[in-house]
Parts: sequence; C-alpha cells; structure tokens
Amino acid sequence: MDIRELVKPKINPVALQTSVGDTVKVDIKITEGDKERLQHFQGTVIRVRKGVDGGSLTVRKVSYGVGVEYTFPAQCPSLHNIEILKRGKVRRAKLYYMRQLSAKQRRLKERPDKEKTV
Repeated sequence: MDIRELVKPKINPVALQTSVGDTVKVDIKITEGDKERLQHFQGTVIRVRKGVDGGSLTVRKVSYGVGVEYTFPAQCPSLHNIEILKRGKVRRAKLYYMRQLSAKQRRLKERPDKEKTV
C-alpha cells in the first residue's frame, strides 16, 4: 500500500519549479501569539529532494558572517510563497561544497532563460 492512497499531499507548485543553484526568496507564515506575519528568507538553493511526500528544498544564506540553512518541506502549511530571483548555472545536484567557500567564490553565473533566447 502506498501512502499517497491514504493521504493526498498538498504540494506548493512553486516549490517544484525551483532547482539547485537558484536564488530564491521564501515567505514563511510566522504566528506570534494571536498575530500572523510573513517572514522572508532569501538565499541559494543547495539541495532539492523529491519523494512521495512532495519533497523538500534546502536554502542557505550567510547572515552576519554565519551560515544559516533552512529546509522547507514542499507541503508545509506555513510556506506561503517562493519567488525565484535568479537562476544559477551549476553542474552538480547538491551544492554542499558552498559551505566552505568565501563570499566571492560563492557567486554563481546566471543561467540564461530559454524563452529569452528565442
């Protein structure tokens, strides 16, 4: 028996369009007491996992000299929006090596869009 027969995953369609190397801005719903607000997390996608549960993506940023990684499940209800700011040109499926690089070495070349080249 497959888990998808019992529970239908509610997957954010924007999460499936991201790929490794993209610079994204993720909006998360934060609940503080009885108030809700959106908090932005902007960084580079270093890992995309796909699976039965919808998968997840890991985003890394450097804040005040400290590296911060956040893993977002694709079907997380607090995940409000994912905006793709820049598409990065990479040749690897996982970018774990970026953890040891300096800020200048961490920059990626931009991948040209197929729609713009026509």
